Amino acid sequence: MKQYIAEFIGTFALVFCGTGAIVINEVTAGQVTNVGIGITFGMIVMAMIYTFGRISGAHINPAVTIAFAFAFKVNKRSLVGYIIAQLLGAFLASIVLAFLFPSNMNLGTTLPAGSWQQSFVLEIILTYFLMLVIIFVSQNKKTSHMTGMAVGSVVMLEAIFAGPITGASMNPARSIAPAIISGNTTHLWLYIAAPIIGAILAAYTWKYMEED
Repeated sequence: MKQYIAEFIGTFALVFCGTGAIVINEVTAGQVTNVGIGITFGMIVMAMIYTFGRISGAHINPAVTIAFAFAFKVNKRSLVGYIIAQLLGAFLASIVLAFLFPSNMNLGTTLPAGSWQQSFVLEIILTYFLMLVIIFVSQNKKTSHMTGMAVGSVVMLEAIFAGPITGASMNPARSIAPAIISGNTTHLWLYIAAPIIGAILAAYTWKYMEED
C-alpha cells in the first residue's frame, strides 16, 4: 500500500506542477515560457524520484511501469495497482487545476501541433530514450544514485525541444487526466499507445544489452 500511495502522490505532483505550468503560462500570457515548462517537468520528476524512489521506484508513469513489468516480470497485481494509483493521482491533480483555473479550456492537454503521425513517431522516440536512461541508470549500482538527476534532465530536455510539437507527454497518465477532465480527448489514443511502445522497446534494448 505504501508503494501505491507513493505513486499516487508522485503522479499528482508531476501533473499538478507540470500541466499547472502550462495552464499558468496560458493565464499569464506566456510568462512561464516553453523553457520554464520544460524545467518544471524535469525538476518535479527529479524531486519525486529522490523522494519516493526507495519506496516505489517512483515510476509515476504507466508506460514506465509496463516496461519494467516486461523487463523484470512484475506480478500483475502490482502492475495494475501501480497504474491505478498513477491515474488516480493524475486525475486528482487535473481536477484541482480545473477548480483553480475554471476558465482554462485544455488544462495542459497534449495535442499535436502538426500531423498525428509526426507526434506519434516523436512520442515513441522520446519515451524510448527516457526509458533507456531510467532503466540503464537505475539498474547500475554505480550510477543508481544519479537516477533522479539523469531522468529529470532527460524529461526537461525533451519537454523543451519537443513540447511545442507534441506536448512531450511520454506518460499516458499525464495525458489521460487533463484530456478527460477538460473534455478534449482528440488524439488521446496517440499519447497512450506511443509512450507504451517506446518504453517497451527500451526495456527490450536493456535486456538485450545486459544478456551474457
